Amino acid sequence: MTTREEALAYGLSFPDTYQEAPFHDENWQLVRVKGCKKAFLWTYERNGYINLNVKVSPEWRDLWRSTYSSVIAGWHQNKEHWNTIILDGTVPDEDIRRMIAESYDLVSDSPTKRIYEAVRKIPRGQVATYGQIAQLAGDKKMARAVGNALHKNPDPSGIPCYRVVNSKGELAGEFAFGGAGKQAELLMEDGIEVVNGRVDLDKYGMKF
Repeated sequence: MTTREEALAYGLSFPDTYQEAPFHDENWQLVRVKGCKKAFLWTYERNGYINLNVKVSPEWRDLWRSTYSSVIAGWHQNKEHWNTIILDGTVPDEDIRRMIAESYDLVSDSPTKRIYEAVRKIPRGQVATYGQIAQLAGDKKMARAVGNALHKNPDPSGIPCYRVVNSKGELAGEFAFGGAGKQAELLMEDGIEVVNGRVDLDKYGMKF
């Protein structure tokens, strides 16, 4: 990701977002969350590169800065809570997307954020259904939204989406993070038995 267009397109892929140029300066293009109207992605050109300002949690702020020289303290913003990503080609696309996604979740009280928090609660050796995760996230009717959120999981290693199955205990036909067979492999590494693409919910289902 090296262009403003790519960054804006990804920012606008999140629910209830819109683009704005609030300073009467076309160099500053922001993506905001509807309702609260807070910006989670600032884009602008500086020193020949497109820069992105993203909100960041304290536990990740310094890690990102120390990992990439092109991730620095937020330019023209609160340096405790914002980072600047310089799109010079040195930061992998997946990490840029992850930082944008984290910024969106921090700025919005989003269902996606609540879904990820619920998935993190699934213990090793157990699984949960989409419906259970929706209930944990505060709305039992949004099971479909759970599937959409997990498909865009910004942190598969920290958010164990492979532990989520359907109401029959069936695995995803095509697991988003590794393809067919990967979900079963990860579950078996957790000590969960998978038979014909299905998990026994009576035995391994998460209990509330």
